[in-house]
Amino acid sequence: MKATAIIADDESPLRSYLVRLLKDTWPELTILHAAENGVNALKAIIKYQPDVAFLDINMPGLTGLEVAAQCKGDCHIVFITAYDQYAIEAFENEAIDYLLKPVNKERLQETQKRLQERMNNTPQDLSNLLSTLQNNKTYLQWLKVAYQEEVKLINVVDIDYFQSSEKYTSAFINGKEYVLRSSLKKLEEQLDPNEFWRVHRATLVRVKSIESISKTLSGQLLINIGTHKLPVSRAFQNLFKQD
Repeated sequence: MKATAIIADDESPLRSYLVRLLKDTWPELTILHAAENGVNALKAIIKYQPDVAFLDINMPGLTGLEVAAQCKGDCHIVFITAYDQYAIEAFENEAIDYLLKPVNKERLQETQKRLQERMNNTPQDLSNLLSTLQNNKTYLQWLKVAYQEEVKLINVVDIDYFQSSEKYTSAFINGKEYVLRSSLKKLEEQLDPNEFWRVHRATLVRVKSIESISKTLSGQLLINIGTHKLPVSRAFQNLFKQD
């Protein structure tokens, strides 16, 4: 069965080894890209839209788990990991494919067989697994967004604020609007609360982007970011009170 894949591992020899092993055991598989970190892996998934992503768990920029959380539903995921009994138990409980380092041919063939059986089905929902493995609270660093007719990857530290409407949520960077699929509530849960504040039912603001605070004659607080003035709900005005 013909299929496409990307590979992500921050160690060059292991990337090369896995590429050779996959070409040997699964010659019908086209490897579209070999990424050296999580950020490039996510960019490759957005760009190439592979059937499968082989993701090392421990990578700089974004971990394999964080990449999987961002691209859920986009492709089938196979995690690659050094021995970690806790993670392996979680993978097995959720029937998630994983490869244990050093990857061997026999184990890869088992994974290949399972993937080929699932290829025509919707990729697995990894929500339970990712929740199980989230021992330490980590915050969202990168977002997939739509801009004009493209899908882009942006760093959350570049975002000035988020606003939601009835139909979608938008991220604003230097006045440009980028549309994303996540709800404002879900974003708030994933973002560092020291970096992003909710100031309105429909608005999250990056604290460092706030240039000044002004007040209307009626007492309404406004956050000034460039030429944009964002209203602060009465419930959140205490964030800006001075002692």
